[in-house]
Amino acid sequence: MSGGRQRTLGGGGQHVLDYLKRMQAENPAFFYAVQSDSDHSSGNIFWADATARMNYNYFKDAVIFDTTYRTNRYRVPFASFIGINHHGQPVLFGCALILNESESSFIWLFQTWLQAMSGRYPVSITTDPDRLIQVAVAQVLPHTRHRFCKSTIFRETKEKLGGLYTSHSAFETEFKKCINESESIDGFESHWHSLLQRYYVMDNEWLQSMYNARQQWVPVYMRDTFFGDFAVNEGSGSLTLFFDGFVTEATTIQILLKQYEKAVVSWHEKELKADFDTTNTMPILKTPSPMEKQAANLYTRRMFKKFQEELVETLANPATKIDDTGTVATYRVAKFGEDHRAHAVNFNSSEAKASCSCQMFEYSGIICRHILAVFRAKNVLTLPSPYILKRWTRNAKSGAVLDERSSDSPSNSRESVTVRYNNLRQEAIKYVEEGAKSIHIYNVAMNALQEAAKKVASMKNQGSGAMHGSSLANGGSQEMHATEENQTAVFPSADEKEKKIHELSAELDSTNQRCEVYRANLLAVLRDMEEQKLKLSVKVQSARLSLKE
Repeated sequence: MSGGRQRTLGGGGQHVLDYLKRMQAENPAFFYAVQSDSDHSSGNIFWADATARMNYNYFKDAVIFDTTYRTNRYRVPFASFIGINHHGQPVLFGCALILNESESSFIWLFQTWLQAMSGRYPVSITTDPDRLIQVAVAQVLPHTRHRFCKSTIFRETKEKLGGLYTSHSAFETEFKKCINESESIDGFESHWHSLLQRYYVMDNEWLQSMYNARQQWVPVYMRDTFFGDFAVNEGSGSLTLFFDGFVTEATTIQILLKQYEKAVVSWHEKELKADFDTTNTMPILKTPSPMEKQAANLYTRRMFKKFQEELVETLANPATKIDDTGTVATYRVAKFGEDHRAHAVNFNSSEAKASCSCQMFEYSGIICRHILAVFRAKNVLTLPSPYILKRWTRNAKSGAVLDERSSDSPSNSRESVTVRYNNLRQEAIKYVEEGAKSIHIYNVAMNALQEAAKKVASMKNQGSGAMHGSSLANGGSQEMHATEENQTAVFPSADEKEKKIHELSAELDSTNQRCEVYRANLLAVLRDMEEQKLKLSVKVQSARLSLKE
């Protein structure tokens, strides 16, 4: 699936560019970039809104680069960077229109995306098995574990071995079982060679090439790296999760941006619903274990169910000690009647730490039944903190995420704006969530937000005197260093004065623009709270009427 193609958007390129400029004017944290092109009709385009950039701070460990448009022959070459949030839902990290498919173009795209994400490397990235993308990932993300999409390889294998799939219907099932259910490298190697011999395809070039690349797509070779697969069930579906149903083969450039916005709104609403369900409902506990109750209060609802499944399975997976060196003991854990699928768990009693041969925790971030069985045998009643991955908890997005590098140089001024904007947004949302719980708390939150809005407006109206020091010190467009050279310039020339006035005026305009954005967002929060107040009033009135009846 490697090879370069050149596409064009025609007049649609300017339509997209106008949209991106408008979005950035409305929100300084909106990022976009265009690869060199004179009329924007055939140059690659990348963009990421403020929410996508902030979400990356919390869920940057596993990334999926979705280029399904290439295999499904979309009319628009629309690609996206996707992650997984704390509810196991897809979350957007950026979008691209790839009009020029070349090695240099993909390198530019990954470099631009990494810049938008403040230079923070992901732990892992999953892409289609494409040579051009592989080269770009190796160059731009050298420390990131690169994996090929398993579902793409399954589909391409079926296409290339169509005759075998038709004549031997059982081959597909056995092939997927070999890939998905092998629990050790030796087990996979044995199963693979046996499978190829049985169907007389030992010399098939495609299967040989896939075997040579096995360390980049067969799960058993990659279980030491976090991918979060169980949350999205990547093995049974495509990677077009975020835009599934919104962007299709028939989508044109004229309606792409509307569909993009619809997808963003839709997934945001689903996340809010999952947040609400996690906060306001209590799951049914299936054991008397204090650990289960602890997990119910820590994890999001969906992640708790994953943990609960593992905990319940400990009842059918007894742990038997097979070795003890004093500090570290080794246990053999297997399900009743399945001794051939036993796993080894090393347990350090002094530190209450354990590691399992299945590596489920390393791969998914949820502790496995085998370690939990050992904890149960050793009377470890609560889940040790090293086994609570924050990204799966209800507090995954708590705490300010600051990029200290953003204030180091003027070139990073937009990064600083992004961080400040999103931190303000997160704090405001807290008031919305808490203020909606009761009329009393609502009134307190509303008064606080109104007071904050007044202070922001007051700061904006103070003029350059208040803006001068803070803006430039935080990575503005100009640097001010009191060196010996400029200290001697006691009497600056008229030109220098004019230049300085121009610089400060530009800085003031930029700061005023940001204040307008912040003020607009605060007012939006206030409007949301007014709506919450109205809904609460309706509920209270309904409750009163029902009591009278």
